[in-house]
Amino acid sequence: MFGLGTPELIVILGIAFLVFGGKKLPEIGSGLGKAISSFKKGINDVEDGGKNIIDDIPGVKEVAEVKEQVDKVKNLGRILK
Repeated sequence: MFGLGTPELIVILGIAFLVFGGKKLPEIGSGLGKAISSFKKGINDVEDGGKNIIDDIPGVKEVAEVKEQVDKVKNLGRILK
């Protein structure tokens, strides 16, 4: 996790406790957790939407199949060398 060990995390948490106080830390942690989960959900929605768009474009599936066949032939050529 960014090269931070246990001692560094303890110092960071101690400083955060001194700055924000004991009552605010759970609220900050809760807000941070909600923000991270919302970000992950948004990323997943974008990825799913991109897959749907690719499936809707005509010819994309055929091009993907041709690419797979070309890759197989390339790998076969490497094996035979």
